[in-house]
Amino acid sequence: MAEKVKHVYYWLFIIPFVGTLIPAFYSKITPTLFGLPYFYWYLILWIIITGLVGGIVYFLSESRR
Repeated sequence: MAEKVKHVYYWLFIIPFVGTLIPAFYSKITPTLFGLPYFYWYLILWIIITGLVGGIVYFLSESRR
């Protein structure tokens, strides 16, 4: 039973997938942040969010062992 619960955490990886799946969300130039167009800083933000989600999934799945 614990093995099945462990796999539930992997569904959290859907969040970054959906955030970058639809280019209509981020295919624009404005607003800019520190001179970077929206397109770039939006994707950089998702790289950071994906790392955080990966860390959360890792620690949640390791705590069940």
